[in-house]
Amino acid sequence: MLESARDRATSQALAVYRGMWQAMAKAAETADSQSPELAMYATGDALGVLNRSLYADKLSGVVSKGRPTNDPTVSNVDPADNPTTIMVKDCSDSSNWLKYKGDKPVDATPGGRRSITAEVKKQQDGSWRVTRFAVEKVGSC
Repeated sequence: MLESARDRATSQALAVYRGMWQAMAKAAETADSQSPELAMYATGDALGVLNRSLYADKLSGVVSKGRPTNDPTVSNVDPADNPTTIMVKDCSDSSNWLKYKGDKPVDATPGGRRSITAEVKKQQDGSWRVTRFAVEKVGSC
């Protein structure tokens, strides 16, 4: 059975979304705001937010350890038959992805489950990139 354009698009969008968070976690190990891997998964506002966050961490001498867990699902596709925009909903867990200054945790409270919504768009070259996302507070899902 042939995979539909919709199935292919949603599969690619979810893979790009997961890839963005894994690339972010890797870059956060050294607060590398210039990591070229981030641009493989994000563009526009999303890439700007990631880069600024890492740059701020670098200035503060903060790095992250661990990895977030993600369990994204597609919440909307547009247009329905041959999507160019896919909305993703996630309940990510940052309990094992924490910021440190030296050997000391930066936050007094550990991470936790938080709601994330993201927009993933098909680019002119046919690739998919996360274009924007919103991360809610711990306990939001």
